[in-house]
Amino acid sequence: MLVGVLALQGAFREHEKILQSCGANTRQVRLPQHLAGLDALVIPGGESTAIGKLLVKYHLLAPIKELGQKGLPVFGTCAGLILLAKKIAGANQPALQLMDIAVARNAFGRQVDSFETGLTIPALGEPDYQAVFIRAPYIISVEPGVEVMATYQNKIVLARQNNFLAAAFHPELTNDLRLHQYFLEMIIN
Repeated sequence: MLVGVLALQGAFREHEKILQSCGANTRQVRLPQHLAGLDALVIPGGESTAIGKLLVKYHLLAPIKELGQKGLPVFGTCAGLILLAKKIAGANQPALQLMDIAVARNAFGRQVDSFETGLTIPALGEPDYQAVFIRAPYIISVEPGVEVMATYQNKIVLARQNNFLAAAFHPELTNDLRLHQYFLEMIIN
């Protein structure tokens, strides 16, 4: 199994390490040719506006969107969640617009407002998942067909729609492999 990790900006190395710990082979994606032969793609946290501009600059926006529409599993975390959303509140930025969700950027506050908390994620079982939120977005609304997988303070922070998985937090910054394993199981099934 070969999982691409978008490596334009953000915490891509941390995602690679966790995916490799789960038994996946990884490839850093920086150019369109790096998409060839992938079984899935991870879009890491970072700065969504910067990543969006780099997706355009390196001619990756259209090919990733097309692959996602054709069924490629895509996992977006933090900025990656924003880039997957069809609607981004108060922003006009390049995005993949693959998931039927609306998001709010930096919705939990600034960098100094970052926090960790336990999340109940039934699909992952017990114990609670220790989630790291850094300048995190959240999902304002979902359309039919989007499964809400976790909330925090009545805000949606984890959702799935078919082959897309989106987390408002940074699973790559923990030692808990369960969410990445869940994504890898999405690829197989």
